[in-house]
Amino acid sequence: MGKKIPQRQCIGCGEMKDKTALIRIVKTPEGEIVIDTVGRKNGRGAYLCRSAECLAKVRKSHALDRAFKEHVPETVYQKLEEDFGHIE
Repeated sequence: MGKKIPQRQCIGCGEMKDKTALIRIVKTPEGEIVIDTVGRKNGRGAYLCRSAECLAKVRKSHALDRAFKEHVPETVYQKLEEDFGHIE
């Protein structure tokens, strides 16, 4: 029997996917919101598909606000879009 791959839900489309297929966005204990490229940063995480469509849905529906239980500034979304272009 092979090793079990953890599943996580995309906050954009709501689909369950392998954890490795998603991008982890983290709110650090200091309150900074960043993309976690290694998946090990300390803090509250939210997962997002590697598609621009899902990022647009998250931005429109304010899903990050709900995931992190606070208002996420527009500048964070702009930074995520910039970083997203390098990862996608």
